[in-house]
Amino acid sequence: MERAIFKLILSRITVTTLSQAKRIIKIVFGFTLLLIGIALIILPGPATVVIPAALAILATEFVWARKLLKKFNGGIRYLFRRK
Repeated sequence: MERAIFKLILSRITVTTLSQAKRIIKIVFGFTLLLIGIALIILPGPATVVIPAALAILATEFVWARKLLKKFNGGIRYLFRRK
């Protein structure tokens, strides 16, 4: 019984296709870059470059990241129009 449950869980988390592997790599890389960008808000570094790059990567998979990226781009456009 325990062995069957283990096999079921393992079959659910196993990557079976190349597209699944690429998607997982994009998600992990995007979230890692986003966390680095958030840390760069406090630490010295280009957070305003890293965070949008991370959102652009995550926007290929998640709607919430696409919305945040649109808000960020709209804010940047607003800032440049005011000058």
